[in-house]
Amino acid sequence: MARKPQDNPQLDMTPMIDVVFELIIFFVVTIKQEDILSRLNVNRPQGAVGNPTPSDDITFKIEVGRRDMYTDREGSYVYNGNPVTLNDLDKYLKNTAAVSTDTPIIITCSMDSPHKALVDLLDICYKYKLYSVSVFSM
Repeated sequence: MARKPQDNPQLDMTPMIDVVFELIIFFVVTIKQEDILSRLNVNRPQGAVGNPTPSDDITFKIEVGRRDMYTDREGSYVYNGNPVTLNDLDKYLKNTAAVSTDTPIIITCSMDSPHKALVDLLDICYKYKLYSVSVFSM
């Protein structure tokens, strides 16, 4: 039995496209993402050497909440149990930095607090070179 010569041979592209998509999926799944947090420069403060001074006991405690109950704005701040504005915190942190930039600052965020409120507060700390900051979530 003799074969008929085909005038126009066709190549089926479907299996090749399937292989290309499988390779793309493989590389997307197996690629190693760089961890941004591993590249942040974070230094822990050293322990105090010698006798403690009265200024060593001073800590700046701030709570970041969801909504300010007085102005109904997103993000509220509480300092020593009193609600304050971001401008008030700016003044307090400026005065604190004038005394010592090593003053520990403890920021506690509620689970539903807006991210912007925390970032604004951290920007103020950075502006006054207050780098001894601890952030906790409740």
